[in-house]
Amino acid sequence: MAKLSLFDRRRRRVRTALKARAGGRPRLSVHRSGKHIYAQIIDDAAGRTLAAASTLGGKGGNIDAAAKVGADIAAAAKQAGVTTVVFDRGGFLFHGRVKALADAAREGGLEF
Repeated sequence: MAKLSLFDRRRRRVRTALKARAGGRPRLSVHRSGKHIYAQIIDDAAGRTLAAASTLGGKGGNIDAAAKVGADIAAAAKQAGVTTVVFDRGGFLFHGRVKALADAAREGGLEF
């Protein structure tokens, strides 16, 4: 097996810890690219996406845009009937845009 990158090792470590403490709650998954940021609420038991939000429709992926995505995903989660989730940051460090999205989602009413 080839060596895994630091990002992939972090992603596996985070995902393993989430599976251990998820307790049947849906997962708020975050993906950050160079230009955009994406968030999805995924029900792993059913294998489907319950809600999604991203910066694709608007302007770039800065911290303000990430905060707007966090607020949007919280609103979409409420509409789907989801109140508690586990936060899956993937292999991304919890600062900058990822932190702004998480803080805005908490302020929007999601619990994690």
